[in-house]
Order: sequence, then C-alpha cells, then structure tokens
Amino acid sequence: MPGDGGFMKSMVEIEVVINEKYIDPKVTIKTRANTQQVENIIYAIENASDNDFPQIVANEYDKMVFISQRDIVRVYIEGRRLYLQTAEGLYTVKHSLAGMEETLNPGRFLRISQSEIINMYKVKSFDINASGTIGVEFDCGIKSWVSRSRMKHVRDMLKKISRSDE
Repeated sequence: MPGDGGFMKSMVEIEVVINEKYIDPKVTIKTRANTQQVENIIYAIENASDNDFPQIVANEYDKMVFISQRDIVRVYIEGRRLYLQTAEGLYTVKHSLAGMEETLNPGRFLRISQSEIINMYKVKSFDINASGTIGVEFDCGIKSWVSRSRMKHVRDMLKKISRSDE
C-alpha cells in the first residue's frame, strides 16, 4: 500500500543475478542507513551460509569456546601446537592442520604453507615482491608469508579471482 509508511519500511527489494563468473554467492546491500533491519538481514545471511560449515571448537586457557569460521583470520602450527587466530584472540585447537583443512570452508580458506591456512575474506592485501615472495597482510594488521612451495597455487588463485571481478 503506497500510503502506508510502516508497510513500506518493512519492504526489501531482492534482485538475483545468475552469472557463471561468480563462484560463491555475492550479496550487496544498498541502503540509506545501517539500521536494525540491515543488521538482521546480515545476521540471517551469515547464519544461513554457516550451516554447511560448523563452528570450530577451540580452547582459550582452561575453557572451551566455539569460533565461527567467518571470524577466523588464520590457522597455523607453531612449536607442535595448532593455533586458531581471530582479530580478538589466539586459541589452541586439538586437531591436525590437515583435519582443520577438511573442516574449513574451501571457498573461504586457502593453505599458504605446510603450516598455515588463511581466511581469504580477512586478507587486506597480497604483496608480491620483486624477489618473488608473497606477503599477506590481514585486515587486523597480522602479517604472514606464502611458502615457496605454495606460490604457484596462490598466484593461480589470485589470477582467477582478479578475472572473476571484471
């Protein structure tokens, strides 16, 4: 009803575009302001997409915590221990790195070395140096490096991503 302001406020226009260039669904929200309705939509989309990929059980000191995969920045081995890092903290995990790789969403996570898996959605930039090394900087300021043995794989993946954004 055009004259009913309350009715119009609850309307959400949805447009679905089917295109082979998109590997994963891409959601764009266009709005005048970040309202509770927008936050509810984001929450619903994130929860719907998390259903296929379970939360990770990790340890923080003497307590067990559940970490959403979207919050993970990286998972890495250091000194025979497996760590899960988020922007908020560092946790230990009682899995092998290979076991974590099987559990994590392959559309979001990428192995960059024998001892590290990163969340591509948390990467701020890849620094490809003249010397051939690839540095990784995350949104939260953490930095890491791609191992020489994984360079070709990472470069190929970056080329694929840059082509899909055109």
